[in-house]
Amino acid sequence: MGKIYKSARTTFAFILIALTMLGFLYELYDIQIKNHEFYAAQNNTVKTYTVPLQAARGEIVDRNGTPLVTNRQGNSIVLDASYFPSAQENDERNRIVINLINLFNKNGEEYVHNLPLKLKGNQIKFFTKKDDSKYESAIKTMKSRDMFNLQQYATAQNCFDAMVEKYGLESYVKSGDLKTALEIGNVRYELTRLLFSVSNPVTVADDVSDKTVAEIKENASDYLGADVRVAAYREYTDSTLAPHIIGTVRKINAEEYANLKNEGYGINDEIGESGIEAAMEPYLRGTPGEMTVTIDRNGKVTKQVTKEPSQGDTVVLTIDKDLQALAQKKLEEICKSVDYYRSTGAVVVENCNNGEVLAAASYPTYDLNDYYKKYSKLVKEDNNPLYNRFAMGTYAPGSTFKPMMATAALQEGVIGEDTYFNCDHIFKVRDMEFKCTASHGDENVRTAIRDSCNIFFYNCATRLGIEKMNLYGSMFGLGEKTGVEIPEAKGILAGPEYRKRFDMVWRPGDTVQAAIGQSDNLFTPLQLCNYCATIANGGTRYQLHFVKSRISNATGIVNETGTNAVRTIDVSANNIKVVQEGMRMVALEGGPSYVFSQINTKVACKTGTSQVVVKGIKHNNGFLITYAPYDNPEISVASAIELAGSGSSTSKITSSIIDYYYSHNTNEKNAQEEGTLLG
Repeated sequence: MGKIYKSARTTFAFILIALTMLGFLYELYDIQIKNHEFYAAQNNTVKTYTVPLQAARGEIVDRNGTPLVTNRQGNSIVLDASYFPSAQENDERNRIVINLINLFNKNGEEYVHNLPLKLKGNQIKFFTKKDDSKYESAIKTMKSRDMFNLQQYATAQNCFDAMVEKYGLESYVKSGDLKTALEIGNVRYELTRLLFSVSNPVTVADDVSDKTVAEIKENASDYLGADVRVAAYREYTDSTLAPHIIGTVRKINAEEYANLKNEGYGINDEIGESGIEAAMEPYLRGTPGEMTVTIDRNGKVTKQVTKEPSQGDTVVLTIDKDLQALAQKKLEEICKSVDYYRSTGAVVVENCNNGEVLAAASYPTYDLNDYYKKYSKLVKEDNNPLYNRFAMGTYAPGSTFKPMMATAALQEGVIGEDTYFNCDHIFKVRDMEFKCTASHGDENVRTAIRDSCNIFFYNCATRLGIEKMNLYGSMFGLGEKTGVEIPEAKGILAGPEYRKRFDMVWRPGDTVQAAIGQSDNLFTPLQLCNYCATIANGGTRYQLHFVKSRISNATGIVNETGTNAVRTIDVSANNIKVVQEGMRMVALEGGPSYVFSQINTKVACKTGTSQVVVKGIKHNNGFLITYAPYDNPEISVASAIELAGSGSSTSKITSSIIDYYYSHNTNEKNAQEEGTLLG
């Protein structure tokens, strides 16, 4: 019995060994004969990487298709980890980096400087500016665990010492060459910050000259790992045109990358920073391509573009290039004539019937080409040219508020079109006196608009009350955002609700002050222009917009923004007509009449002034809202000039804009004569 058991066990073992041998033989056959080429390729390939290829941004054009922002090709210098020495070879890495730095300095090229340290004498300091959150954030990043791994209270010298140790720069420090150590550290820091790897090459210099490109290519061993990449750079047909609308583009920062990497953004990508570049970022950025990099066991690198990048969509703006240029020119002229050094202002032109912004200018302004080079200087200038006054500037509107008051009083029935109030220069509310600019005598609503009679509108205010005043103000969009794509201020509609925020009491005297555009009222030029357009078109308030359409680069399909009527004001056609007639009288008989009489187009308007104190001296800001043609309104214009003295003094800007618009636009509709037949 034992022999039989032992024999069976031996037989089973032999069978198991035989099966195992057959398995090995089959694997050997599969590798050596059947799938030899596949396994040979696998054996030769160490790793495969995917490298993103940046797409060119979409173009920005004006309403007529005239290019405003395009792209040009240039050369950037990137460090490619496929060829660059490994992180353990500090000396070799530093040799190549200093060679590049010397070349960049010799040829006047700008290269990365994102390490927030500087050398002042023989002292290492933080590279900071007062109230500059950008550098505060950069210092925090430098000390973080992923970078130098220091406590947040670490000094600049602590950071420098950590940098020296991390990048093997001790020899430069021992020789006293702190400057070179810091320059090399700047580039090495950028590689760390941007997660340098084979799949993530890092750009160290943008838009370099052909001379620099040639030297790198001709001396490859001196610049091992440095590669030349063709890149698309923003180019402006006129870099001074509409900078506050178009906006700027810059490299993505760490916080943005963390939030957007799941949407396909790379740490080296560019992103719209402001204006339309930021507002239309999802469409302008394009679709990145891909390059596959393979490195075999012998270190041979093979690169192949496996997906071509696709340029972003074209954004068509509502603005007219030439009208925008004229608005900027005339705005600058009048500001300089008012006070060459201190006067600032804004002007907005809108299509009354669809909310398209045809032009919007802010003065002083800046050059998009110089934005980053001169940023430090620009932010320090007293008049702040980076500040967008037509969208962010809020002003007490003065008497430009009165057409709204007239509309509200007529519609609520507290006055009729033939109601008269006597203006004898003084108006009393309890123990307070409020004045008019003159003693106008008896005024009705039309003449009160023409003469800008405060007394008439004080009477309207006491009959209406602040709640009704603000109800109509809101209807017209005053103290509310207009809906444009770029950042804008909300402004303030004066009243008890606003005062409550500051534990302040609203008194009867405040109501009459608010009625003439004073008190706490603060509105943007965009709001004033849209409010004027709403009166002009008979009571429809449209959402303002700068983007007319978007043209898909992939399909050529045009996506129109369209017209969005936010609200139809509940006011009778006759009451609107009465207000329009009063505004027409301003253009015919008021302060701006001399200027407007010199153009062929009939206009209606309202002037305004508001008092400001500059360095202890009282000045008046000037405002003017206008629409044209009077009989068939098409455009509205709002201007705000600081220190102008009066609204009438701004009329030259408006008349120039209207005259230009109708001398270059054949779409003006003539009013239908009474008694004519439609054929």
